[in-house]
Amino acid sequence: MSRKFMFIMALLSLSSLSGPIFADGGYNNKKNSPLAPVQTLIEDEKYQDAISELQQLLKESPTDADMLNLLAYSQRKLQRFDEALVNYQKALDIEPKHRGANEYLGELYLQLGQLDKAQERLQVLDKACFFGCDEFDELEEAIKTYQSQNSS
Repeated sequence: MSRKFMFIMALLSLSSLSGPIFADGGYNNKKNSPLAPVQTLIEDEKYQDAISELQQLLKESPTDADMLNLLAYSQRKLQRFDEALVNYQKALDIEPKHRGANEYLGELYLQLGQLDKAQERLQVLDKACFFGCDEFDELEEAIKTYQSQNSS
């Protein structure tokens, strides 16, 4: 067996023992997250309510990258692009490899017609997602869709 294969198998064994150690910031696990009410608002497309709730939460935890990412996501959905850009950047200043913030910032750049910057976010995700991840796949698909729609 190759060393790379053995390394991968060892990592997989560790991940099955350690559970959420490999999770993306923990906020994707809705049941246990203090952000569960905010996530429900976002799922229900109540973005302004989510923004209000997140702004209150951020008063106590101003450096929480997950909260800043969800704030920016909600702002982007309401087409408040300048505010979203600021908050994605804040999240990435705190946690440069934050998968959600990198994906969603890339999607914002596509909305703004900045393909080159979206591709930069995809490169960051490629490095951050050693074994691949949904955020990389989703941004890659969004870029392909953008390119096909703008190839005339």
